[in-house]
Amino acid sequence: METRYATNPEDVKHYTTDRLRKEFLIENLFQTGELNMAYSHHDRMVIGGAVPTSSPLKLDAGDYLKTNYFLERREIGIINIGSKGVVKVNGEEYTLDKRDCLYVGLGHEDVTFHSADPQNPARLYMISSLAHTQYPTQKLAIDKATPVHMGSSEECNERTIYQYIHANGIQSCQLMMGMTLLQPGSNWNTMPAHLHDRRAEVYLYFDMNDTGRVFHFMGEPQETRHLVVSNEQAVISPSWSIHSGAGTSHYTFIWAMAGENYTFKDMDFVDMKDLR
Repeated sequence: METRYATNPEDVKHYTTDRLRKEFLIENLFQTGELNMAYSHHDRMVIGGAVPTSSPLKLDAGDYLKTNYFLERREIGIINIGSKGVVKVNGEEYTLDKRDCLYVGLGHEDVTFHSADPQNPARLYMISSLAHTQYPTQKLAIDKATPVHMGSSEECNERTIYQYIHANGIQSCQLMMGMTLLQPGSNWNTMPAHLHDRRAEVYLYFDMNDTGRVFHFMGEPQETRHLVVSNEQAVISPSWSIHSGAGTSHYTFIWAMAGENYTFKDMDFVDMKDLR
């Protein structure tokens, strides 16, 4: 488990490119046969990636969280971005095809990750937040999720949003999670940009080729910066930061939030004329 501490927007104005990447970009989540995690002090979120092969991987942070087991005081959302996988929760199996989502609530002690074919493993992305109320474990396959179509080809932002864990979907204590798919020919996401003043957000960019990149824009609206993001890398967006991006081609990203407010529409939009 690596640690990412909370940051001050006044300090970030002076960061170099290397410092920006060190603080906000998570580069190596998905390693074959491993479970890797990063702990962010922004809303105490844990960001993880599991690639199980012949042996299962257990959801375990050792003594890092200072609890008896990972979900003792937490909940977690899991989306598979690879080949078919299986998540076992206290012995009950949940099969996840690519882009399927599983929510596991507070209090489940035994959670393990498996691949249906170890030679073609699952790639299980996960976000965990603090929780004080238990909600049922629930799977939502992408073909059962309700798509929301937004944008246009003229604006290069034609996209489909799937809201998995939210007030009108899978119920949770405070975690919200979903996925946005850009159509071929579109490369902009979430523009005009916005802020969530009472919650941080994490993006995972994927479905890009080896040379594909997303230029992820962050920072205060009048003091923006950018990160160059490769396939299967995640970005932490503090509550004071915009979060938007443009790719060299179309791509998919998973968004997740946890914080004080629990509504998808809690957004403070930034007028294009106010961006700097």
